[in-house]
Amino acid sequence: MNHVKQIQEIRDRARQQINEGAVTKDYQLDRKQVIGILNEALATELVCVLRYKFHYFMASGIHSQAVKEEFLEHATEEQQHADQLAERIKQLGGKPEMNPSILTSRSHSEYKEGTSLTDMIKEDLIAERIAIESYREIIQFLGDKDPTSKRLMEGILAKEEEHADDMADLLFTVQPDTGESARNH
Repeated sequence: MNHVKQIQEIRDRARQQINEGAVTKDYQLDRKQVIGILNEALATELVCVLRYKFHYFMASGIHSQAVKEEFLEHATEEQQHADQLAERIKQLGGKPEMNPSILTSRSHSEYKEGTSLTDMIKEDLIAERIAIESYREIIQFLGDKDPTSKRLMEGILAKEEEHADDMADLLFTVQPDTGESARNH
């Protein structure tokens, strides 16, 4: 097929399938499945926002001010991730699932409050590690079949890795005897 004919077919399809929005005929994955996976990531991000905000308000103690600032920064960044995921879900023709009664069951991470500053940091570090591992799996699944969602998840993954590193550093600062050996392995 010559190039001009191929372009004309693309133009015709674009006009015929205008209601499909950003999703074109060559989209290679099951959209419903991808939307479901992205909604799980969205739930994970929203649960993380809530946990980080709770930790921000509840943090106390000698090291709390610097830790509180980190909690608030992470909450803001997790909210940005949630917004990006919701937008991508909409682009794929789906509905971002934000019903509070469903979020915790769809989230990869758990909502654990912690009772001390150290517990809070540990819970956030655990949640970041869960997100890192599950987001890598999502990226593998998307492969080259949905490059837009893959790039989105890669950007979020990079930030989650940064968050995990921040929490590990904070844990060492707050409780030096627990952080050093864990970081060297």
